[in-house]
Amino acid sequence: MVDMIKGLAECGIPEAHCAELAEKMEAYIKEIILFNSAYNLTNTSDRDELVVRHIFDSFAAFSEITKLCENLANERSEVSQKIVVADIGSGGGLPGIPLAAAFFVCAKDNKELADVSFELVERMEKRCSFLENCAAILSLKNLTVVNSEAERVPEKAYDLITFRAFRPLDKKMTKTLLRIVKDKGYLCAYKAKQENIKEEMTAISSLVPTYDVQPLKVPGLEDSERNLVIIRK
Repeated sequence: MVDMIKGLAECGIPEAHCAELAEKMEAYIKEIILFNSAYNLTNTSDRDELVVRHIFDSFAAFSEITKLCENLANERSEVSQKIVVADIGSGGGLPGIPLAAAFFVCAKDNKELADVSFELVERMEKRCSFLENCAAILSLKNLTVVNSEAERVPEKAYDLITFRAFRPLDKKMTKTLLRIVKDKGYLCAYKAKQENIKEEMTAISSLVPTYDVQPLKVPGLEDSERNLVIIRK
């Protein structure tokens, strides 16, 4: 059985918060397993596979996304203005629910994280019901669910947008994402091999001339290449 607490620490979660966060993630996994066959949330219902390929994979970018949110907060002229992070095409809530849970738990000793809220944008109504149920069960007061297609989200709605679902990132979706992220905001795409990233990004170079790639270390997936592609508008 995969050790959740150990894995969270390896993902960069502060040790003092790993136990509480692990408890929330175990509860979340139970909900995924319970509703997966009805809602088609993930490609597996095996607990250990969910932990490694979905939970740890989502948390692997926690430190990087935290830094980006802190950068945005430091650039703000209005101190009281909250940072809003969106998980677009959230599906079963990955990476949005793990990230929101980490920010919520870690905010107890990091006030900057308390000023970050999350929105899970999902077009399927039944999946939204699942996400709202999970947010309630996990007591995530920093998270809301938006039943909408990305194309219908208002312009410049979010400070940072993250996603794991889009394969590949094409011109149409890139235009949509750039429209709904604020000026100087970030797009953060969870991706696999760098060679595939180069090919994908070359195809949208007219829209995204520059980008950054941060390697991600996922406990249990040491043999699989994982990266976070960061685009600044």
